[in-house]
Amino acid sequence: MSAIQRKKFLGFIKRFLFVAFSASIFWVMLYKYLNPPITSLMFIRALEHDKSKGKFRFQHRWVSLDKISENMVWAVVAAEDNNFTTHFGVDWEAIQKARKINRYSRIKHGASTITQQTAKNVFLFPSRTYFRKALELYFTYLMELLWSKRRIMEVYLNVIELGRGIYGVEAAAQYYYKKSASELSASEAAMLAAILPAPLRRNPAQPSSYLINRQQRILNLMNKIGKPNL
Repeated sequence: MSAIQRKKFLGFIKRFLFVAFSASIFWVMLYKYLNPPITSLMFIRALEHDKSKGKFRFQHRWVSLDKISENMVWAVVAAEDNNFTTHFGVDWEAIQKARKINRYSRIKHGASTITQQTAKNVFLFPSRTYFRKALELYFTYLMELLWSKRRIMEVYLNVIELGRGIYGVEAAAQYYYKKSASELSASEAAMLAAILPAPLRRNPAQPSSYLINRQQRILNLMNKIGKPNL
């Protein structure tokens, strides 16, 4: 490659990175005010649907955070991200604890925060590559910088997968409990949080002994950490 070609190539890379950076900021700012109509996970699940397992189901209804029971916010913080209100997107303390536990445990523990999970669900795609993880961290910090904690929680609770074809706590509350998300009790909220992070393998309507025990642990932790203030 000649010096001129190398200069042109570097110029192209710089322009590409500038456009990508600008587009990502615009995208995150857009969803600060507009609700994401669909996520990559919803799209992928539709493509993966196996007709032999029954009719395709897609249930999703967006509701504002003030129409979601405080119990649900409390439960997911207890179950998924105890330090949600205090960390800046990544809980490094939880990561260190998970690494220590995973050295000796057959069941691997993750430490993804609610912000990280939201970044993955809304802006990215399911993958375990280092590249995707790097993008997840990038969008996580952008969200923490440009969104409020309240907005992050609102988006998270509206796009999270809570069963086959069920997205968001409003759809889950209607499907499993025949009520709105605003009416969820602490016990019901803890049971919905208990099916995470494996909502396709766990059924809150027919809970296993493991799921019931996990629900009780979440309820105990809810009382221990107190209600989050968003």
